[in-house]
Amino acid sequence: MDQVRKKLRADEAHQRGITGRGVTVAVMDTGIVPHMDFDTRILKFKDFTQNRVRTYDDNGHGTHVAGIIAGSGRAGRGVYAGIAPEAGLFVAKVLDRKGNGNTSQVLKAIDYILENQKEYNIRILNISVGMLPSADEEEKENLIAAVEKAWNHGIVVIAAAGNNGPGKNSVTVPGQCKSIITVGSIDDYAKHGRGLKNGYSGRGPTECCVVKPEILAPGTAIRSCSARGNGYESKSGTSMSAPVIAGAVALLLQKYPDMTPAQVKLRLYERTVRIAEAKERGYWGVVYLDRLL
Repeated sequence: MDQVRKKLRADEAHQRGITGRGVTVAVMDTGIVPHMDFDTRILKFKDFTQNRVRTYDDNGHGTHVAGIIAGSGRAGRGVYAGIAPEAGLFVAKVLDRKGNGNTSQVLKAIDYILENQKEYNIRILNISVGMLPSADEEEKENLIAAVEKAWNHGIVVIAAAGNNGPGKNSVTVPGQCKSIITVGSIDDYAKHGRGLKNGYSGRGPTECCVVKPEILAPGTAIRSCSARGNGYESKSGTSMSAPVIAGAVALLLQKYPDMTPAQVKLRLYERTVRIAEAKERGYWGVVYLDRLL
């Protein structure tokens, strides 16, 4: 596990000028605060819960996720920089202060992202939210159709596997969608605090026997931007794993801007490293940035 974190360090890429500059990541979550680490890179904020105009995050989850993707680390003198510290952020608030939302808000948010895709050069959509496999079938189908639409329009969709493991078929929707990239936590048996059990990362295969999640990334005790002041805090879950990969893809798309979502997914498949934890679960493996880039 320490080896994975070490190989994910983005310092060398940043030193070579690969920082995510020019690439915009859409984040659907609980919102975002204007933390020092985001500089002027919150390019757009849209609130689908209360229709507020100014940026805010009454939960903290979205700010933490955004920091993993694109925090500059400025407030912590570079110690807690995100994976792509110069990427732009397009933020859609679809969850309330308790982390709850509804499918209609998420569907509206995806349509809004597609409407603004070209203007803001939105290349990636990070979804660190999900519904259980037992949710209403029509809602699940609508959400999967929406993320597939985004994927087919040239946006790399990355979703969390959810925290309902370790049982089989415990990946949340839209992570079950076969087209998109689904990310689980590689360190879900580590010490992680309240609310999560050992082996929390959602596991496949799906009902259609598709391998999910494809990729594993660190997700336990990840330190990132706090919604309170300009500090940092630790959170755990596959919600933290997905933005690790979203940030990595932002670096990849800066270096290879003409890549399609299908090409990005193929690159991940070809360049992942199958360490023991991933091999045991039948997944593709983990991402080492030097190998990916």
